[in-house]
Amino acid sequence: MGGYGGDEMKERVLVVDDEPSVCILLSERLGQDGYQCRTALSGEEALDLLASEPAEVVISDLRMNGMSGMVLLEQVHNRFPHAAFMVATGVDDVQVSIEAMKKGACDYLVKPIQLDSVVASVERALEKKRLEIELDNYRHNLEFMVEQRTRQLQAAMKRVELTYDETLEALGAALDLRDTETAGHSERVSRYALALAKTMGCADDQLKQMRRGSYLHDIGKIGIPDSILLKEGKLTPEEMIVMQSHVRVGYNIVCRIAFLAGAAEIVLTHQERYDGTGYPQGLVGSEIPLGARIFAVSDTLDAMTSDRPYRRALPFEAARDEVLRESGRQFDPEVVQAFLKIPENVWEGIRAEVAGHRVTALRSTVPTALSDKEPLSPAVN
Repeated sequence: MGGYGGDEMKERVLVVDDEPSVCILLSERLGQDGYQCRTALSGEEALDLLASEPAEVVISDLRMNGMSGMVLLEQVHNRFPHAAFMVATGVDDVQVSIEAMKKGACDYLVKPIQLDSVVASVERALEKKRLEIELDNYRHNLEFMVEQRTRQLQAAMKRVELTYDETLEALGAALDLRDTETAGHSERVSRYALALAKTMGCADDQLKQMRRGSYLHDIGKIGIPDSILLKEGKLTPEEMIVMQSHVRVGYNIVCRIAFLAGAAEIVLTHQERYDGTGYPQGLVGSEIPLGARIFAVSDTLDAMTSDRPYRRALPFEAARDEVLRESGRQFDPEVVQAFLKIPENVWEGIRAEVAGHRVTALRSTVPTALSDKEPLSPAVN
């Protein structure tokens, strides 16, 4: 029916009623107050008009031939959510109008419509819709800000975590370099353990804690006197007790740091044996944390294939045979099976990569090192 007014007029209003006289009366009254008005005689026509040119306000009769006002409300609410929707109804349908407001209508007009009150009702509906839009925009902006801050926080946490891990790597290297014969030991064992853990399908968090625990496994040796730690001959039973205390010393150091809780478990249990003859708790089988069971195989692999004061590095085949021989005694049979699945060139590649990346500058700044006392499957590492 009618078209919108000039450029200087107020918001656009679409009046929908199957009685032309009602459309004319409402559009004329609103036009007197500067609103741009169009009219439609059905819900279908109203949707077509809105699709061609949106309106800020829709005033619709509830009872119309064809599409009802309630159905039109749902359509407008879904397709044109920024439009304020008002319903017009007879006195007997006030309860229905309230139901329409629950479904998204901003206000309702009771027929016969008091034309002088129409403008005030439209202004209220527009104000309510403006507040809803502002609130919605605020919520979206807030969500965006929260998402942005969350990404920034996650990036910062990753940087902090990376710094932590780099510090642990440096500490592990420093512990190794107290004895030049074991330089790179912690990093190699860490990488061996990760290769094994991935083969066994360990989760990312397990891999992270295993890596940290491998770097820190011997940190407790900083509490062992040099007279025992660096003794060239065989340790006495009393000295062996002191040496074995390094696992609890290390655990007591690491367990106080929240992000190293999983690593502390490996520090405490890395000298346990699958058959229960290890220390400090004599754990048996699955009582030993998986990370420590994986570490045990990795540690022995590195001990046997590295040069030591008392012998040259043994070939991989010798280490493989030793691990297989100790399956069910020192080592978890499942871990051993995973170890056997990994080709020799993988272990050789890890050793070569570590050798290429070792920080040789630490040699001039760190005193003598922690050393292993047993030749093949070391009781103390």
